[in-house]
Amino acid sequence: MILVVKEIKDSVGLEIGLSSWVTVTQEMIDTFGKTIGDIQFIYNDPVAALDTPFGGTIAHGFLLMSLLPGMIAQCVPQAGENRTAVNYGVDNLRFISPVRAGSRVRGRFVLADYSEPRPDASKHSWDVTLEIEGEEKPALVVRWHSLQIESASLRRDPAQAAG
Repeated sequence: MILVVKEIKDSVGLEIGLSSWVTVTQEMIDTFGKTIGDIQFIYNDPVAALDTPFGGTIAHGFLLMSLLPGMIAQCVPQAGENRTAVNYGVDNLRFISPVRAGSRVRGRFVLADYSEPRPDASKHSWDVTLEIEGEEKPALVVRWHSLQIESASLRRDPAQAAG
């Protein structure tokens, strides 16, 4: 079935997209751990991590969260040159299953809510599932909120953009 939607606001309750698979490499995990200062052996020592219930190194949960903006960009029309999209927050973030180094993940995006808190901004709430290839349970589930704001409004008063 092909679904044609003229405006994103008409898509509340619908799955908007499914991203491509992304391989979570050991190099990604190492770099992320160094960046945030979390270098526990379950992330960065493949030999020591073999003796854990995970059977090897796993990705940081927040590394997985940080993959979502690139994934949603594949699935959802971008804000446009006169609008800027910014993160607004998350609700109900749950890390369900570990993602082992070398695994592939992809994002599934359902538009849960749409509102226009002010004339120059729209708020999008997404129910996101990060799937792990070949696994029954997902890596994470989250309600993710973003704002699309007219760029001119940000230059005037960024603090008021959230409404």
